[in-house]
Amino acid sequence: MTQAPVTDALANEFVQFAVDAGVLRFGEFQTKAGRLSPYFFNAGLFDDGAKLGRVAQFYARRLLASRLEFDMLFGPAYKGITLAAAVAIELARLGRNVPFAYNRKEAKDHGEGGTLVGAPLRGRVVIVDDVISAGTSVRESMTLIKAAGATPVGVAIALDRQERSAENGVDQSWSAVQYITSQLDLRVVSIATLSDLLQYLHASRDAALGGYRQAVSAYRDRYGV
Repeated sequence: MTQAPVTDALANEFVQFAVDAGVLRFGEFQTKAGRLSPYFFNAGLFDDGAKLGRVAQFYARRLLASRLEFDMLFGPAYKGITLAAAVAIELARLGRNVPFAYNRKEAKDHGEGGTLVGAPLRGRVVIVDDVISAGTSVRESMTLIKAAGATPVGVAIALDRQERSAENGVDQSWSAVQYITSQLDLRVVSIATLSDLLQYLHASRDAALGGYRQAVSAYRDRYGV
């Protein structure tokens, strides 16, 4: 049986917010790896000013609490663009004003040109994204950051699914987050994890949500790291 993990107040608050906002849903969903997951996190549904501002607060609070040293933010296209901008605004509101930049999927051949937009990439850079599935976006971002002469130092994400990666249909013994931490030497700062989600379900008095506890626990037991 899965043990209820230690409560993280900020993570619990975030999971509650994500559920209330309809960003975190329960049911049966197919992942990119072809697995049937009992939950689905869709950051694209932070789709109005209030929700975007609130999620930016969670990112900023977690980043500041992590004590990760950084000089600017980078948002990979496409979801990372909005997230990085929103987090930069919230950090400035909290007294930590940092520049941010993002990339285009296709290079622009007029105006300022190129694939990068925003502040020049300099110093220590944190990549801001929603989740890490295969790590492709992170590797592409690292290439852009290093090519500009800056140093990628970390990745800030909303949810760490804490599940094994799958390559060519074969489950691996590590997660994408573990790969990025150990092989790419980047620190990953997540607002919440699958363990936090399970803790939330264990503590919930909502009968409908409680009904998903066993399914999420079983999924973690089968695919978790």
